[in-house]
Amino acid sequence: MLFKETIVVLLLWGIFPTETRESRGHISVILLGATGDLAKKYLWQSLFQLYVDEVTNGHTFTFHGAGQKDPDTGRKLMYDPLKNLACSPEVPPNRCAVLKDQFLKLTEYHQLKGEEDYARLNQGIQTSLAQEELVETGRIFYMSVPPFAYAEIARHINTSCRPPTGAWLRVVLEKPFGRDLLSAQQLAEELTKVFREEEIYRVDHYLGKQAVAHILPFRKQNREKLDPLWNRHHVERVEIVLKETVDVKNRTEFYEQYGVLRDIHQNHLTEILMSLAMELPANLTNSEEVLRRKLEAFSCLQSLEKTSAVIGQYEAYGAHVREELQKGQDYFTKTPTFAGVLVHLDNLRWEGVPFVLTSGKLLDERASYVRVLFKNQVHCVQTESAREAKHSHCKPKQIIFSIGPGELNSPAILVSRNLFKPSMPRADWKEFQEQPQLRLWGQSLSDYYVYVPAAQREAYSFLLSAIYHGKKASFITTENLLASWAFWSPLLDQLSRESPRLYPGGQENGHLLDFKMVGKEVAFIARDPLEVIDAKDKHTADRFQTLLSTFRESRLVTAWADDLIGRLASDVETAALDAIRRRGEFHLALSGGSSPLALFRQLSRHCYGFPWKQTHVWMVDERCVPLADLESNFGHLHQHLLQHIRIPYFNIHPMPVHLNRRLCVEEDGGPQLYANEIAALVANSSFDLIILGMGTDGHTASLFPHSAGLEGDKDIIFAESPTKPHQRMTVTLPLINKARQVSVLVMGKSKHETVSIVSRAGNEPQKWPISGVKPKKGQVSWYIDYESLMG
Repeated sequence: MLFKETIVVLLLWGIFPTETRESRGHISVILLGATGDLAKKYLWQSLFQLYVDEVTNGHTFTFHGAGQKDPDTGRKLMYDPLKNLACSPEVPPNRCAVLKDQFLKLTEYHQLKGEEDYARLNQGIQTSLAQEELVETGRIFYMSVPPFAYAEIARHINTSCRPPTGAWLRVVLEKPFGRDLLSAQQLAEELTKVFREEEIYRVDHYLGKQAVAHILPFRKQNREKLDPLWNRHHVERVEIVLKETVDVKNRTEFYEQYGVLRDIHQNHLTEILMSLAMELPANLTNSEEVLRRKLEAFSCLQSLEKTSAVIGQYEAYGAHVREELQKGQDYFTKTPTFAGVLVHLDNLRWEGVPFVLTSGKLLDERASYVRVLFKNQVHCVQTESAREAKHSHCKPKQIIFSIGPGELNSPAILVSRNLFKPSMPRADWKEFQEQPQLRLWGQSLSDYYVYVPAAQREAYSFLLSAIYHGKKASFITTENLLASWAFWSPLLDQLSRESPRLYPGGQENGHLLDFKMVGKEVAFIARDPLEVIDAKDKHTADRFQTLLSTFRESRLVTAWADDLIGRLASDVETAALDAIRRRGEFHLALSGGSSPLALFRQLSRHCYGFPWKQTHVWMVDERCVPLADLESNFGHLHQHLLQHIRIPYFNIHPMPVHLNRRLCVEEDGGPQLYANEIAALVANSSFDLIILGMGTDGHTASLFPHSAGLEGDKDIIFAESPTKPHQRMTVTLPLINKARQVSVLVMGKSKHETVSIVSRAGNEPQKWPISGVKPKKGQVSWYIDYESLMG
């Protein structure tokens, strides 16, 4: 390579001034996977852009494409895409032609397989530099290869192809970096054996996209206006969305291992989340400070539960997998191609604010954006047309970082005009004032301040420039990576046993993938047919549908136990909000026993969204033991729910089983005291919702077959149980049937026979007490898990 001749030619063309005649050092760039798709689509063009940008700074370059193909084949495959290299519009065509010609002369192909190939490459670089009397400043290895090859290549670089002493080494890795916490730790350990942390650059190309890269600078430049708003008091929710219209055909081998959560959420969406949620560092150019703030934000993330996510799979995915991976027709896959995940942070700034991370394949549009939606307490009386106010206070208040081209055909940052006019660096961003009637995110473009890049650039060009300059803030450190996997791995493990909702793809999805947020949980809004995988063989593709939608002529909800509890908790919150809208308070009566404990734990996670301040909690039945006793129903309620939520003390109503230092004595009048308390606080003694269970003998609350409370006019009575402790206090059937809603929760295989009998039994409360639950003006909903329903 004649580097000096290259400089002379460039000087003749006037591409850089004569004072840079003396080289400041040489940079060797080695691209492994030089003939792959990523290299063809992005990396070679970005390397050419790096050369165009930096050659005027006095460095000389050589570019080494590498792969496992033989030299003749590899050279042809590598050079064909290089014919299409292009300069940015500001570079004159004649200069571009010279730069392109020189870049091609500085580029060569190498077959790299074993250690001797790396040693040969190293010797070739050193020999050429010695001939040209050039000193190597640094060496970049870009691994555009599958992750399983990282460790072996890393060993070869370390032993045979490190740059000489005094020159830096930068090794670039493409995701995925493992598929869970354990594999990420193993890969990190392999790499740290041969490279120092400062030598490793893990690429998440989304961090190079212009709108994403500007989130932190935007927050910094507008800190004075944003700081009072960028918190839980003003932000209603944050949406981070990456929607795609393509399927994963021809990529199913990768997708079967990773799925949408590992492919998109764990990296792209999480890194964007960190840029939004982290505290601003004092100095954005200090990589260590930026990364420290990210880790602080990771430590505030609340752990994810299975109910924090909804997952889907487009209908043709299974066929794609069976075809491409040569699986039999009985092969069944649970890999999700769509996911919506609800994330919360546990700190003063973001407590209670939902961050919604959504991504999927075969959706209705191609779009990627961040949307920060602010609360708006203003109520405008007059219509917009009557006010003729262009910037009404009633319009949504939002800040949007539009990542993809979208309808503006450009990345963009949009700020509602009723928030503030943002400060933007004029050299990099310009105000966009075209298409004012175009509607985006519920508003016409004229309702926003809209900014687009002064010049668009590819993400990889930005990242390669950062690698060249040694700026690590836009890359994933080992500590950062492991923190992310530690956050996501428990959810991935839980969801691995779940069947995703099937969706047709594109516009036909309709509302099938819409989901709602209730507290810390998410659930699909639309109910799909009850679809069960054969429990004996989870991998079979044979399915059956049950046509049951009612049980004893009442609403039936059925699912696996965990999902059933999640659905019931969601419905409890819906009932609470409805009651509070009507009367300003919600009266909930809860039963004892083992079945409701999972519900109590689930409700305890609704500590932010649930209206506990307006909720009164009552007991359906209680054992005649002190409230602190291990057998006490109230004790269980306190342990699993009450101590975890913010409910006023005087809204909690335990049954008075312990009066005058004795338990359940008729003369103390405990049942009447409780009935009087209900009558005083609950309109018409009609609870908004009662949650009951059902025993194997058909009993509910502490109403056993042939017990006194199955009829009569009393609301609360003492009852006798056939099991210890025998004495109980319980609501009666007449009081239950005054309720607006009754939910009956039945779980476990041991209840299957009883469920079968009760499904056919008539109104026989003396024999099957649960059959007498028929609210006069309310409705019954049965929540029965698959094991109880189908054994």
